[in-house]
Order: sequence, then structure tokens, then C-alpha cells
Amino acid sequence: MRCPYCAYLEDRVVDSRLIRNNRAIRRRRHCEGCAKRYTTYETIEDEEPVIVKKDGRRQPYDRSKLLGGLIRACEKRPVSTTTIEAFVDRLEVQLAEGQSREVPSSDLGGEVGRFLRETDAIAYIRFASVYHSFSDLHQFIEEIQRVEKGEE
Repeated sequence: MRCPYCAYLEDRVVDSRLIRNNRAIRRRRHCEGCAKRYTTYETIEDEEPVIVKKDGRRQPYDRSKLLGGLIRACEKRPVSTTTIEAFVDRLEVQLAEGQSREVPSSDLGGEVGRFLRETDAIAYIRFASVYHSFSDLHQFIEEIQRVEKGEE
């Protein structure tokens, strides 16, 4: 492993931990050249699923895009990054265990919506306003009323 600070090739692993439901390993490394520490992640290289958009376009699954959207929806809300990452980890396990390599974006959005609805109503409304492309205030109000009533 090449040190990201000094490009030295010799290092030693000082700590290893299983993460993401034992599907990845986090390693803390100590550079023998500059003595700085850095973290690496080791995962099994799976064939990533393809997300089929509403208009038929296909995109490779992107964890960072999903995490970014969830973090934006939960911004300034009492939802920890750990909770969000744990949800994404569970979702990725479901995707990996699924029969099809192609996943409709509506299935992914439905799972995200259910998670947010159970976790934080405000974060869910933020997500829903983008996901459902509300075009006017009445649609927004109707969704808020559905959440208040506990409707799906």
C-alpha cells in the first residue's frame, strides 16, 4: 500500500475491524516512512447492481449518491450518520442477495422512503418532495397529512 502522504511503500497494519455486516474490513495503517496513520477499506469486489430509472435509463449503483441524498434529507435532524450508514449497509445486502442485477429506482426509493418515514417524519417529507416531484403546495400538504395519519 502506498502512503497517501509521502508515497512510501512500506507500512504496517495497527488495527483491523469488520464493518458493513462483516462484508468489509477497515484497516488502520502506520507508514514506516513518515510515521503518519491512514485508513484503508477492503471489500469483496461484487458486480454492482444497475439502477433502472423511471425514464428507462440505466445507471450503476452509487453508494455515495445514495448516502448523500439521505444525509441531505436528514440535515439538521436528530438522525446520526451511523444510523444512515447502517441502513445503506442493510440495503446493499438486500441488493447483493437479490435475484436481479437490475433494480428499478422506484424499489430503491420505496425502501428509502420507508426508512425515513420510520426514522424522522421531517426528513421523509424532504425526501418525498424531491422523490415525488411535487409541483404545487397542495401535493406537499397532502403528503404531510398522510404522514400525520400514518398512511403509506
